[in-house]
Amino acid sequence: MDIIQSVALAGGLAWASGMRLYAVLFTAGLLSRFGYVQLPATLHVLENPLVMGVAGFMLAVEFLADKIPAVDSVWDSIQTFIRIPAGALLAALALGGHDPALMLAAGLLGGTLTAGTHAAKAGSRALINASPEPFSNIAASLGEEALVASGLFTAFQYPVVFLVLLGVFILVLIWLLPKVFRGVRMVFGRLFGKAPG
Repeated sequence: MDIIQSVALAGGLAWASGMRLYAVLFTAGLLSRFGYVQLPATLHVLENPLVMGVAGFMLAVEFLADKIPAVDSVWDSIQTFIRIPAGALLAALALGGHDPALMLAAGLLGGTLTAGTHAAKAGSRALINASPEPFSNIAASLGEEALVASGLFTAFQYPVVFLVLLGVFILVLIWLLPKVFRGVRMVFGRLFGKAPG
């Protein structure tokens, strides 16, 4: 795997892990196992039946949990402690065939990217979950799943295009996160009877 493909793979796995970690693990393992994508040797563990079985089970749990507003917010809170280190690890392992310094840098940047994606996902979903009707939550969930699938496809098949789109996403994320955090503070302020400061 050349460096551009490896960086796109690292970025794709880290980015998508912030939204749907178990889908990333299961899909990458399945596609690699059947020869549709070539993963570096350091990620061949994703093809292991035990890893795929656990990832597939957790994917089913997450798929259901993500459609129920209150459960979704609790799930995202718990997943904060799982998605971010897993995204960092996947990004590092994606560059496992390269210089160890590059691998470590990929892990650090991958964890940061996963954290940003997860914060945007969890924050925006907390705002959507405050709505009394369930349809916007289900639509957002299905939209995230489609975004992850198309993003991973692009990272695997068109790494340069993915890296350009990832750069645009990061710029949008920098602009969006403060707005999401302000919105979440307002919602919690209303829930607990405190005016936002």
